[in-house]
Amino acid sequence: MPDGPPTVQSPVSEWLTYTLPEEPEDVVPADRWRSAAAGLFNLTGLGLGYALLQRWPQAALCWVATSLLLVAALPADPDGLPGAVVWGYILFLVLAAAHAAWLARRARLTLPWRSTVAAGVGLVLLVVPVGGAVGYEAAREEAYQQMLLDRLDETDRLVTTASRRDSFAEAKDDYERAMKDYRALGDDHPGSRAAQRIPDRLGRFYDTVAAPYREKEYCEALEPLRYLWKLPDTMGSERLGSLADWPEEPLATSLYECGIANLGSGAVSAADANGGALAELLGTFPDSAQAAKVEPAVSAEISEQSRALNGDDPCPAGEELQAISQTMVDLPAGSPGDALRSDAADAVESAAYACGVDEFEDDKFAAAAETLNDFADTYEDNQNADRARQIAIAAEIAAERPAAGRKLPPSRSPGGSRMTLEISNDSPTAVEFLYTGPVTGRIYIPACTGCTEYSSESEAAGAACGDSSIDYPTNYLDLPAGDYHTLVKYADAGAEDVENLADGMRIDPGYTYTNCTYVVSESSYPGFPELPELEPIEPIEPNV
Repeated sequence: MPDGPPTVQSPVSEWLTYTLPEEPEDVVPADRWRSAAAGLFNLTGLGLGYALLQRWPQAALCWVATSLLLVAALPADPDGLPGAVVWGYILFLVLAAAHAAWLARRARLTLPWRSTVAAGVGLVLLVVPVGGAVGYEAAREEAYQQMLLDRLDETDRLVTTASRRDSFAEAKDDYERAMKDYRALGDDHPGSRAAQRIPDRLGRFYDTVAAPYREKEYCEALEPLRYLWKLPDTMGSERLGSLADWPEEPLATSLYECGIANLGSGAVSAADANGGALAELLGTFPDSAQAAKVEPAVSAEISEQSRALNGDDPCPAGEELQAISQTMVDLPAGSPGDALRSDAADAVESAAYACGVDEFEDDKFAAAAETLNDFADTYEDNQNADRARQIAIAAEIAAERPAAGRKLPPSRSPGGSRMTLEISNDSPTAVEFLYTGPVTGRIYIPACTGCTEYSSESEAAGAACGDSSIDYPTNYLDLPAGDYHTLVKYADAGAEDVENLADGMRIDPGYTYTNCTYVVSESSYPGFPELPELEPIEPIEPNV
């Protein structure tokens, strides 16, 4: 018997059988780690991914691109590379990495490492581009800092150049440009090394501008110190720090020292031509220690110059006092300005009289006459006004007849009898008759209506003041006996060409005298201007 059931064999369908083709022996299986390694190697920018795949033309292209980038980037510029160049290079690296990764899918690497190890090495090699970027940024930052430091040095040189100018006015534009540069560096680049050095540079700037003050050239220091004092208005106190208030003390000191140095000299520097240093001191820093010293210093100077009025040469002291008084006019109202103005004015008044007298004694007769006449007109209430007019008359006569100035005219009239002098005017111009001797004075005689000039001396000698039909203008003097010096001045504006006549006469006791003035025409004296003539004084009748 058979051991089991019969076996049934299924029919084989050969058409359902499929055999996979065998891979060529030189085909490398795909490996994502190998692709990653090639891509990472190319991201270094050195074309190493292509080198691993022995794709040398592509590797050379990477080398060229990286070389061009280095040529464009080095040396580092403060502004860095243009954004288009940077992004273009990054795009190139990404494309090169993607291309190398795609090529490495079925290509063998030339490294004997496993693909995972190669990928790790490629990842580590990324430190090359990253480090290069960081290093370049550091170099660019250093170039940026150095550029700012160069700007700072250039501004420092501008300050040095300005300090060598002949005057602050010439240097001011350079100083202002330098301050604008310092401000821009500090405001626009606050974290830079240059900005950190700005406070030190501002200190040097102040020292440079204020150099005249340190050298005790106080008048020359005024304008620079005014400039520094006003800097907070444009720079801001917060930028300047403690420097903002520094110029106040030096400026007050310079105003005082310059004002006192020029007090009474009449010298006004270009920097002090806007009202006076002392006036500015009292107006700007009224509570300063320097302002408190003004009144005693000026008072002492007024006293010293006033004492000099009693010396041999009072006129220079008078000029000093006049200059002091002019300075006091500019002082602010209130003490000490009011008291100083009053003291200076009184001293100037005394100086004018003293100087006029001294000019007379020094034979400067024309100057003495002008000084004393001005004094008498200006200070009519002064106790010396009348005396000044006396000496001025004698000075006018002495300017034409020096003998009249041998001594000052008597201040008081002598006692005793007086003789009458009758003076008539036979000329078409008004006359002033000045006299000095035992007494001094002047009288005015109006022009004669209907009188004319004489053609000759001989004609005048027989006809002057002798026409009974003419009412000759006449004035009278009562004079004590003695020797007199006289001067006939023709007072009308139309008598500019008429020459004054100085003469002398003697008044004797017991007589009255007549005098006639007339003008002889220029034609009688070819080449000379019209000459006034004073008829000789003759006694008329005795006083018995």
